[in-house]
Amino acid sequence: MDIYSIVSQLIAKGLEKKLIEQGDVIYVRNQVIGLLQLNDFKDAEPVKTELSIPDLLELIVDFAVSKDVIDDVLDEKDILSAKIMNCFLSKPSLINEQFNLLYQKSPKSATDYFYELSKNSNYIQMKRLSNNIHFKSETEYGVLDITINLSKPEKDPQQLKREREIKQPISYPTCLLCRENEGYVGRTGHPSRSNHRIIGVPLQGENWYLQYSPYMYYNEHSILFAKEHRDMKLDRGTFDRLTAFVAKFPHYFMGSNADLPIVGGSILSHDHYQGGRYGFAMVHAREAFAFSLNDFKQVRASVIRWPMSVIRLKGENRTEVVDAATHILKHWQTYSDESVEIKAFSNETPHNTITPIARFIDEKMEIDLVLRNNRTTKQHPFGIFHPHQDVHHIKKENIGLIEVMGLAVLPARLMGELKEIKSFILGETTTVTDYHMEWAQYLKIKYRSTATYKNIDSILHDEVGKKFTRVLEDAGVFKQTPDGQKAFRKFINTLNEKE
Repeated sequence: MDIYSIVSQLIAKGLEKKLIEQGDVIYVRNQVIGLLQLNDFKDAEPVKTELSIPDLLELIVDFAVSKDVIDDVLDEKDILSAKIMNCFLSKPSLINEQFNLLYQKSPKSATDYFYELSKNSNYIQMKRLSNNIHFKSETEYGVLDITINLSKPEKDPQQLKREREIKQPISYPTCLLCRENEGYVGRTGHPSRSNHRIIGVPLQGENWYLQYSPYMYYNEHSILFAKEHRDMKLDRGTFDRLTAFVAKFPHYFMGSNADLPIVGGSILSHDHYQGGRYGFAMVHAREAFAFSLNDFKQVRASVIRWPMSVIRLKGENRTEVVDAATHILKHWQTYSDESVEIKAFSNETPHNTITPIARFIDEKMEIDLVLRNNRTTKQHPFGIFHPHQDVHHIKKENIGLIEVMGLAVLPARLMGELKEIKSFILGETTTVTDYHMEWAQYLKIKYRSTATYKNIDSILHDEVGKKFTRVLEDAGVFKQTPDGQKAFRKFINTLNEKE
């Protein structure tokens, strides 16, 4: 196919996906050929193709590289790709207008529109996401989700060299979440955002914005962020905003990473939440036991059966649920029990915080409060309540909101390493990566008489799930032991004590 045919096919796909209308065709075509530095266009009837928009974009970008329009460098290719798709998108004000119009029909209609737009415009990188490995693992806490993240492209040596050669730091946009990213062309070291759109969602008298994650880990993985560039902070306002959002969009959950290092997310410098439309294992966790909150009679409180320490609050009155959550947060922030290694402060440095998740189920507001502590010791320099060293070969990174709910996001290195371990168990090789050797030897002995080519994948999926369960148990502040659960009840009893 020549470039004219490919561009025609891309435009045909844009029409099919309702990104543009027939009256936009010439305008879009001229914008695209301008980006490709073509001075003319040879009419070409688009042949019927199974190629997707990302496939066609790759062909166009390859053409641009071959004609020296751009260099063969990741950032330049992504920038051109986003610029091309921006030609198919309306201005932000019109997209917001359409979203709000559809919201009058139903909140789901509005998010369906925006989600499809974000996928079809290639802002959500669906083709790259298809590279990820997904499987489920049955555990004593329910069916956990496991993802090996292969969607983020590796930077080539030329890309890395360019980033090293940048002399002057640029502070615009201030961070990757700031609203100034909408439509930002991108540069070396900062991703292209020409085809990025955001939706204004007023919450509790503040301006907040909704977008989807370009590298989704679950269905409709969305990000809600504050207009103001400010640090993450958990307080009553957090619960007010989370519950206000799910009241507006009851088909979504919305949660926040914790606001302290180690137990927080990757970006603590910009107040933001994550949500979406997915049934995590944590949602379906059984109730371990219920308890009463004397000052909040209309709120049902319970501890759920989960590897981390989770209090679930339910009630028909949103304000009362928020009141109860605020009471627990404030109490936890100053709570210490050194018998289970919980200290609220080291001098003036706080250690206790919460990972909260809000959802609207059966006409009731529900908030899960996951108790977190980020204290470190010489024995556990990465964190006492963080994956311990014996599981670092599987997961060493912070346990954020997504992992808390039961979805492991594991590093790309594991794809090749798990293949090695399979061969090792089956006797095809005698070596594996050093940090897996102890685990691999244990598995080989455990499955020496049962492992076959047919069942080896399910065996490893099951064992990775067990490791992830251990990761979550390590991150739990009150352990799944008699002493740990006794300490949990001790904390709960103090919630009804008068100050």
